[in-house]
Amino acid sequence: MVNTLRDVVISGSGVFTPPEVITNDELVEVFNAYADKQNALHADAIAAGEVEAIPYSDVDFIFKASGIERRHVMDKAGVLDPDVMHPRLRQRSDDEPGIMTEMAVDAARQAMTNASVDPTQIDAVICAASNHERAYPAIAIEVQEALGIDGFGYDMNVACSSATFGMQNAVDMIRCGSVDTVLMVNPEICSGHLEWRDRDCHFIFGDVATAVILQAKELATSDDQFEILSTKLLTQFSNNIRNNNGFLRRTRPDGLDDRRDMQFMQNGRQVFKQVVPMVAEMVIVHCEDEGVDPTALKRLWLHQANKAMNDFIGKKVLGRTPEPTEQPNILQEYANTSSAGSIIAFAQNHDDLEPGDLAIICSFGAGYSVGNVIVKRL
Repeated sequence: MVNTLRDVVISGSGVFTPPEVITNDELVEVFNAYADKQNALHADAIAAGEVEAIPYSDVDFIFKASGIERRHVMDKAGVLDPDVMHPRLRQRSDDEPGIMTEMAVDAARQAMTNASVDPTQIDAVICAASNHERAYPAIAIEVQEALGIDGFGYDMNVACSSATFGMQNAVDMIRCGSVDTVLMVNPEICSGHLEWRDRDCHFIFGDVATAVILQAKELATSDDQFEILSTKLLTQFSNNIRNNNGFLRRTRPDGLDDRRDMQFMQNGRQVFKQVVPMVAEMVIVHCEDEGVDPTALKRLWLHQANKAMNDFIGKKVLGRTPEPTEQPNILQEYANTSSAGSIIAFAQNHDDLEPGDLAIICSFGAGYSVGNVIVKRL
């Protein structure tokens, strides 16, 4: 007996957007207040040349460096308190749903409605995100419980590429017949691992949660389907994006120190120089290997990290400067939301595509990691 691999579609998507917003003006105001306090505290050392003064941040600098204008967060007050400068999230009992589960469930319900599926039709839940609020039990299993889904769930982390890597996992399971329908969620509280006191990166991240439903094509009933033609993943080790926090922290001599490397860190110039050509080349080669002319792609839903990066990639892939509709940018509204960025771009910018149009979901980030999902509008 010969087993035939099944076709797979994305049949629904959803986005949970936190209601609280921090503008660049607000962010600069609190950062500069923090800088004033620190510079006053260390005035003598600064005057003696022993310590460098903290320079001000600037709204124009932020926008030119990133294309970001504002970001949504789960807690605004803590971030905008110059004596705190991080989100303050209430302590929850073990009997309460976690905050990442609440975010994921909201996005998941939207995706399920759009896909016209109910919990009884979902076989597996994948929670693919760059950071998880605990080691175990898995966030995915908690989401599964909250939605009343049978089957199984698991967490995975490939940083900003988690969503595309999760999609390939789902596609592989559905193609081989081990499951029929998968819910993938990407709850990202990036405000929790951002160092808001670092001028070079304090503006980068925001919070959000996204979700997609992936199904065997013959079972999907949604009016809004994209067939997944091909997926491709790539990783290459690099220290240029790193976070050294983890459960072994307390076992090390300096583990309790408030070290800078316990939050998000990156060498931005090296990341741009190394990742941009890697991503552009991978998209082009992947398309050509699948018999797709990359210049014929109608939409590029790219990871939303930096507008200049995406502009370069889009121009290289299409052979010209993309129109804004061809390469949607949601950075100005959401900032970088790690694994969720390309999914937000997809969820909010696909209604106008025509049947037969080819497009790509592409993510890239720490690792380095790159993930592609080539799709066709049905």
